Amino acid sequence: MASMGELKKRRDMINSISQITKAMELVSRVKLQRVRPPAENVQPYFDLMDEMVRLALSGSEDIIHPYLTGTPGGKKAVILITSNRGLAGGYNSNILRMVLNSRAFSKEDTMIYPIGAKGREYMLLRGYVVGQDFSHVISEPGYADVRKIADQLLGEFAAGGLSEIYLAYTRFINTMAREPVLTRILPVEKPLRKEGAANEILDYEMEQEETLSMLVPRYIAGLLQGALLQSAASEHSSRMQAMEQASDNAQEMMEKLETAYNRARQSAITRELTEIIAGAGALD
Repeated sequence: MASMGELKKRRDMINSISQITKAMELVSRVKLQRVRPPAENVQPYFDLMDEMVRLALSGSEDIIHPYLTGTPGGKKAVILITSNRGLAGGYNSNILRMVLNSRAFSKEDTMIYPIGAKGREYMLLRGYVVGQDFSHVISEPGYADVRKIADQLLGEFAAGGLSEIYLAYTRFINTMAREPVLTRILPVEKPLRKEGAANEILDYEMEQEETLSMLVPRYIAGLLQGALLQSAASEHSSRMQAMEQASDNAQEMMEKLETAYNRARQSAITRELTEIIAGAGALD
């Protein structure tokens, strides 16, 4: 059995860790309250943007555009959104596992574009080719930075260096639930035409190709910004939940150590009293 000194030292150490985890939990809770409204409010906008793009594509005649067909022979790009820091439960591991378990991405024909240091480090260790790192965007995902990323990747896609572009992020459901998502964003999938009025061909003030060249970059940038906001909310909620669980575990361990310490202290007092009584009896 451990001595009272050892038990007290362990208890104090766990108490210090508990204070840290509680502080991290509070910080994550405050950050979540700040990023949650934008993550939830932006979704209707991007749903409408997605509907507009699909409407434009479904109402177009047989159109040939690089954003719809892609260029064979190029690499597959994965925009991988993770966090810059750990201690976030399964937030990073879930999305990384989804990408690695997908048979569509081999090390030879896949280029990783990380937004988040954890994803960059992990994929490098697994032998994947990592392109430009955009991890600085994860802290403050502004539209200007997101548009630069989208324009750069669209430029590589149009030049034939990339044949497909995928987006891997974590969708925020609520404080307790998150979902890893892996979706292809380029080439844009043209929806099948349906019978009826929705099948009518749309009239464009500009040429169809020109319209798509203007609309798709905004669509991709919008998807990317929405994914960043969703991922930020997911990261903070996951870290808050993980730190709350860690604080509860620390409290449970402290209670057990406190019980063990009190028993050891009681045993020491009983032993001392026994020795005193035995010594007094020897003097009689």
